[in-house]
Amino acid sequence: MPFHRTLLLAIAWGTMVSAASAACLDDVQVDALVQHYFARTPAPVPQGLNAADAACTRAKFNALMEKRARVVGYKAGLTNPAVQQRFRTDQPVWGKLYEGMVLADGATVDPAFGARPLYEADMLVRVKSAAINQARSPLDVLEAVDQIIPFIELPDLMVVAPPQLDGAGVAAINVGARLGVAGTPLAVPAYRGERYALLEALRTMTVTLSDGSGAELARGQGADILGHPLNAVVWLTQALAQENLALQPGDLVSLGSFSPLLPPRPASTVTLRYQGLPGATPVSVRFR
Repeated sequence: MPFHRTLLLAIAWGTMVSAASAACLDDVQVDALVQHYFARTPAPVPQGLNAADAACTRAKFNALMEKRARVVGYKAGLTNPAVQQRFRTDQPVWGKLYEGMVLADGATVDPAFGARPLYEADMLVRVKSAAINQARSPLDVLEAVDQIIPFIELPDLMVVAPPQLDGAGVAAINVGARLGVAGTPLAVPAYRGERYALLEALRTMTVTLSDGSGAELARGQGADILGHPLNAVVWLTQALAQENLALQPGDLVSLGSFSPLLPPRPASTVTLRYQGLPGATPVSVRFR
């Protein structure tokens, strides 16, 4: 990036970085944040935001993003208590997913796909019915989706010093949504008894990440996400409603992380498996 442009971006952020208490980032600051996103260069850390500041900043960020790409869904983030602890919060956050973010199984990705690239074990669901917005239980969610999709998320924390991010800061950067690799969808069964069995399998499954040699990199359990992974959707619909937003049929929803966030290594392959989830197939990504 040319020096003069870098300097302008730094000046745009100066007030926020130096202020003892922050507020919603102004339009110039958010424009600078989006420029950093597309340049894949680290942005200053949005600090001192409260929940309202974060929501306001995220809304401005997404308004600029939507001029470039179509929204294809949403992601619930910080739904795992261990990940919440890393970002010093006890609440989930959410962001939007855009066209082109979801890649096919086996995709080859530049390990420097973002300014602060990471990967994690995740899962997608696809919305079948707008009734999902009234869901109050995992069963309600399951009855309003038609696919469970294996998913390795490739988030980008995108700031100079990710350890300085708190929950509000993560929300402000659209929860680091950047890329992800989706596997073969698992259809939601038609009969209620089969759905109850699927709900239990989602809760009790063991989720693993392994490298190209088969060595385990990380593992988690279905219940690590809010006691049941579909509770992430229950939370998300209620959070969206507070901002007059709602899930629509066809939307994809990323549920959050079953694993720690890990840095990609060049010339490596990562495979995600859901052990104990009948019909689920592995999904892999290769870092060139």
